[in-house]
Amino acid sequence: MTFADLLAALAESPDHQVTVPATWAQGRAGYGGLIAALVFEGMRAKASGRPVRSLAITFVGPVAPGEPMQVEAEVLREGKAVTQILGRAMQNGQTMCIIQGSFGASRESVVDVAAEEAPQAKAPQECKELPFVKGISPDFIQHFAVRWLYGDLPFTNSRKREMGGWMSFSHDEGDIHEGHILGLMDVWPPAVLPHLSQRAPASTLTWTIEFMQPQPQVGNTESLLYRAEIERAKDGYGHTAAKAWNERGELVAISRQTVTVFG
Repeated sequence: MTFADLLAALAESPDHQVTVPATWAQGRAGYGGLIAALVFEGMRAKASGRPVRSLAITFVGPVAPGEPMQVEAEVLREGKAVTQILGRAMQNGQTMCIIQGSFGASRESVVDVAAEEAPQAKAPQECKELPFVKGISPDFIQHFAVRWLYGDLPFTNSRKREMGGWMSFSHDEGDIHEGHILGLMDVWPPAVLPHLSQRAPASTLTWTIEFMQPQPQVGNTESLLYRAEIERAKDGYGHTAAKAWNERGELVAISRQTVTVFG
C-alpha cells in the first residue's frame, strides 16, 4: 500500500482504524513519519478547515505492523482563530503516539518577514539516489527516493554537524498536503548517527514541526531539500534542528527533534 492508500484507508474507516503493513516497518515498529501522518489525518478532520501551524509529537511506544491501530482526536479548544487538538495513536489499549496540534486561521498583521533563502544545492537529478537493500535498509525506505547531499552517511565516524539532501516519494501520491510532508521529513536517520563508528539503534523521542502557511506548492512527485544540524549531543541524547524547502527554494517546514542514541 502507498502512503496515500493508508491515509485514505483511515479516512474511510468507520472506527478510525488502520493496519500498518510490514512494508512500512522501521525495525520492529511502524515507520514514525507514517504514524504521525495518520494521527494528523484524524486531527485535520476536526480542525474546521483551519490550516495546521505546528505539531508537538511524542512517540510513546512502537506501533506493531500487522495489527490494527486506532486514531483518536479531541478538540481541546476552538477560539476565534486557533483550534487546539489532541491526537493519539492507540494499539491494544495502549497509547503509542501523542500529538498536540495548533490549527490557525490567518489574520491581518503588519509583521511580514520573509524566510531565509534555501542553501545552495545540486539539482535532485544530479545527486545519486541511495539504493534500497532488503535486510539492510529499513523496509519503509522502499517507498521513498533519498539523495544524500550534506554530511556523511551513518556509522562513518564523522564529526560534521550537518546532514541531508533531497527526498521524495517513489511513486505519485496525489496532491501533497501536510500529512505527506510529515512522512517525508522523518525519512532521514537521526543526524547523530554519522558520528558513530558502528551500527547502533537510535530513535526519535520528541518531534516538533512547524508548517509554513499558506503552504508552498509541492508537486505530486517533487523533491524537497532537507538540511539538519546537530545543536548538541551528549549522554545518549541528540538535539537537532532541520528545515525543508521545495525545488523553488520556498521554505515548507521547520523541524526539531530530540533523539535517543544507544552507542
